[in-house]
Amino acid sequence: MDIIHLLPDTVANQIAAGEVVQRPASAVKELVENAIDAGAKHIQLIIKEAGRNLVEVIDDGKGMSPTDARMAFERHATSKIRKAEDLFTLMTMGFRGEALASIAAVSQVELTTRQANDEMGTRICINGGKVESQEPCSCPTGTNVCMKNLFFNIPARRNFLKSNATEFGAIDTSFKNIALVYPDIAFDLVHNDQKCYNLPATNLRERITHIFGKNINNQLYSIKAESDLVKIHGYIGSPETAKQRNDKQFFFVNGRYMKHPYFQKAVTSAYERMIAVGYKPTFFIYLEVDPASIDVNVHPTKTEIKFKNETDIYPIILSAVRAGLGRCNVQGSIDFDTEGMIDIPSYLHRPEHTTEPKLHTDNSYNPFNSGAGGSAGPAYERNLRNWESLYEGFESGGKTNTDTDFITDSSEKEDDDFSNYIEQTNSLPDDTDEVLIGAPTFTQPGLKLEKNDTELTGSEFLQYQNRYIITPVRSGLMCIDQHRAHFRILYDRCLANLEQHKTASQRLLYPEQFDLGSTDALVLEEIKDDLGEIGYDISSLGNNTFMVGGVPVNNGDREAKNFITDIIEAVKNQDRTAKDQLLRTMAMAQARSAAIRSGQKLQQAEVNQLINDLFSCKEHTLTPDNKTIIAIISDDDISKRFR
Repeated sequence: MDIIHLLPDTVANQIAAGEVVQRPASAVKELVENAIDAGAKHIQLIIKEAGRNLVEVIDDGKGMSPTDARMAFERHATSKIRKAEDLFTLMTMGFRGEALASIAAVSQVELTTRQANDEMGTRICINGGKVESQEPCSCPTGTNVCMKNLFFNIPARRNFLKSNATEFGAIDTSFKNIALVYPDIAFDLVHNDQKCYNLPATNLRERITHIFGKNINNQLYSIKAESDLVKIHGYIGSPETAKQRNDKQFFFVNGRYMKHPYFQKAVTSAYERMIAVGYKPTFFIYLEVDPASIDVNVHPTKTEIKFKNETDIYPIILSAVRAGLGRCNVQGSIDFDTEGMIDIPSYLHRPEHTTEPKLHTDNSYNPFNSGAGGSAGPAYERNLRNWESLYEGFESGGKTNTDTDFITDSSEKEDDDFSNYIEQTNSLPDDTDEVLIGAPTFTQPGLKLEKNDTELTGSEFLQYQNRYIITPVRSGLMCIDQHRAHFRILYDRCLANLEQHKTASQRLLYPEQFDLGSTDALVLEEIKDDLGEIGYDISSLGNNTFMVGGVPVNNGDREAKNFITDIIEAVKNQDRTAKDQLLRTMAMAQARSAAIRSGQKLQQAEVNQLINDLFSCKEHTLTPDNKTIIAIISDDDISKRFR
């Protein structure tokens, strides 16, 4: 009996739609890219209920004929390629011919389109992949695609969609990925009858400013580089714009947004020692390469792109970013973006006549010669008399009388070894559930924190490098990261207060006012009441402008708007309907912002209190984000250093 058969077209299209249309943002990306390929100069995107109920894209492009309008909904129907070789010379956005067919398979679609030379346009209605009608209609030149009730025929897929704020955040990201590539195209975005973006056709810098706010304009520095392999241009942000969660990191290649961790590492490396570890810089970098040297057909979303010469492009990106940062460092005195010559003050001009300074040396001087009278000077005699004092007490094991100048190099090296060792210990994978010591030259791998190590053998603690707290324990030395320890303490307290609604608020003498992007404003509106429960008094002034009038008592010295921005970034990709999850995110953001920093000098009483509070926590070895707080250097490890 034969058991293999062909799938019906409707089922095959629904399966294909699962790869192309994963959420409303996927449909937005495909439809807007189609409008761009059609030569549109003005694109309107209308969204309702974060795309669940409506995604409508209106463009003024060249439109389609009645035949093309019908063929556009067939799988693998495309105007971009004729043969396989065409895949390697593509400069357009879409090319597979799957987008419209996949969208129509899982929604209700109405398309109206007209070419400039046609008197009448065409309207097509499709329900779940089945064409219900096609008829002439009156419509403007261009195309209007209206997608309604996404996943109406696949309830399981629809139920897996996240909250409106999360889904609209994904739409906003897709929209920005496209709008940043085409500043010469005007874009509008309307969500639930509220205009979120009104982007006129302009240049790249102004497009970035229109999307992310005028404050970013003074923090952008241009970069440019050209070689036989790649042309690079764009903007990077000043080190002050770096964040732990940064949504302003964009790579584009040949007019297409892409994700490329290897190139991102090149950018981050250029900021080395300019931003804190774990922070991400701001950048908008555009690459132009030979289409034959890349493969965009790696993933259905076409954001993962394979480069033939990525190892050669890496140093070019690194050099371009470093050159841009060089401009950043002297921006206060020189404006490199202005054209023309730089006026040099008159007092900096070299005088017409200069006199070379004369050097006087004593050619007869010899530091190893006792000289006349058998003496080379008092310093020489003093060193000659006192050198034996360096070894006093050495035979008996007592303390030697050493001068710090003789041990500077070795002590600094040991400090570096210790610091590097602690860094390795504190850089364990996030899924570590116990303290492991793994530095190959300082200790044995696999060492666990024993229970008796929490029984401290002394009451005094040493603060090392204003970063670590060191104290003896039964099995050796315990090293505690002070920032992470305080982070854990504050997190437990904040979470408990949030759950019990015990957070007190204090009024600000000068309320803080700040602007947000449309997506961030939507998120803040949804969590504003929850932020109020933890002590933040936030009011909306309209047009995505907000004011903070009160903050929690334990807010620390951080600006409220910075904390709110961070918490918005932290909760964007989470389901805000889960109150417990939101409270934990809030507690983590608040604790991280208020925790003492590495490099902060602590008094002995503060150190003692920090240790006591840490070991009062139920979990004191790991931070809330699973980073190591405590490392143990065993007695054996210390002994090995002296063999």
